[in-house]
Amino acid sequence: MPEFAARAGHKVLLGMIHLPPLPGSPYHRRGALGRIVETAVRSARALENGGADGCLVQTADRVYGTGDEADPARVAAMTLVVSEVVRATGPGFRTGVQIMRNAVSASLAVATVAGASFVRAATLVGATLSPQGLVEGDPLRVMSYRRSIEAEDVALVADVDSMHFSWLSGDKTTGQVAKWAVDAGADAVTLAHRDEDRTLAMIASVRETAPAAPVLLAGYTNHRNAARLVGAADGAFVGTCLESDGWGGEVEEQRVHDYVTAVRAVGE
Repeated sequence: MPEFAARAGHKVLLGMIHLPPLPGSPYHRRGALGRIVETAVRSARALENGGADGCLVQTADRVYGTGDEADPARVAAMTLVVSEVVRATGPGFRTGVQIMRNAVSASLAVATVAGASFVRAATLVGATLSPQGLVEGDPLRVMSYRRSIEAEDVALVADVDSMHFSWLSGDKTTGQVAKWAVDAGADAVTLAHRDEDRTLAMIASVRETAPAAPVLLAGYTNHRNAARLVGAADGAFVGTCLESDGWGGEVEEQRVHDYVTAVRAVGE
């Protein structure tokens, strides 16, 4: 199982690979799967060559289901993409899976079959509102399924306060939600906010209430603020600032190198 806690100043940097709609999604373009696979592999190699520790292969679409479920064709396509990313990168490069919005069980299945090392759950505990409706966590189902397919070595990273998850009633601290996520079986938590000071306060909340939980940032970092923000966490998922055409674009190796250099300098 991959280690997410920062060690000796080394922050865990995971680049995002945002996939266009896959087969089984209403906006998939027929004949596009081959290009999707090729672009994902090039992005993964750019991340590895640029010095990142791994990647998260994440589906992107205009509409999502809200349950822990995914169309069979979508799962099959995701397995193909992730398998090729794993095959194209070295054994020390961590590959993660996230089938949006909250198909955690399907993500675990893909990771297990394709040889990925972790999954990310947008809603593991509690509930959150999304543009598609209410998304509810079901940790008992997720952890039971994880055990049933013998995927305990596939790590689980849970959003606890981010663009994908916000505690529905708003009356719990980020740290409290993180504690519940870890109690349920999460191996690390992820959080983010557009306001940098609020992000730092959220990190502090987790450190106080769930001190053993590795904290990864889940967005809003860039080459200018990475040193300050990632310096307070254990690592980060990094997307838009590494992509050639903004969110959803192909990852560029030089952008990865520059971001990694800025963060690594903090620990030196």
